[in-house]
Amino acid sequence: MYTAAQKIHKEKDAEPTEFEENVTQALFDLENSGTSDIKSELKDLYINSAVQIDVSGGKKAVVIHVPYRLRKAFRKIQTKLVRELEKKFSGKEVVVIATRRIVRPPKKGSAAQRPRTRTLTAVHDAVLEDIVFPAEIVGKRTRYRLDGSKIMKVFLDPKAKNDTENKLETFAGVYRKLSGKDVVFEFPITEA
Repeated sequence: MYTAAQKIHKEKDAEPTEFEENVTQALFDLENSGTSDIKSELKDLYINSAVQIDVSGGKKAVVIHVPYRLRKAFRKIQTKLVRELEKKFSGKEVVVIATRRIVRPPKKGSAAQRPRTRTLTAVHDAVLEDIVFPAEIVGKRTRYRLDGSKIMKVFLDPKAKNDTENKLETFAGVYRKLSGKDVVFEFPITEA
């Protein structure tokens, strides 16, 4: 019998939390509902974990971690999937992120090399790209304040303004929780 438990694969056979079971049940329901146009694509997809994050303003966000090798398949259906999941989790915004691993730098004198994609900077940049998907990042600026703090401004593609404008605060809160960095999302001002 195929159940919602097969929609989650956790590392080291850990037991899913109650919230993760709710998310997998929602995915299972979407896959088995007859009206959904993403039903066939969801058949082979599963998640690694799901967490609920408090975002400023009393809002909550659902962050779903998917396996890195399935991220392209998830991206094909992400806009529809996020819309359906936001209906199921009313009042919560859904963000889908690929699971990536950061590898520490090799020790001095070691012949081992670490791939660029496993560095802290590369992983944080890739997480930022995942958070704002389907919008594209068109520019980044880092501002250093007099007190020594840093704030990063990320400019998103104006074409996606209608879809993502109300989620900018959620994006910033999720990125701050995952990376510890402050970020501000904006749309570049275009001169007409």
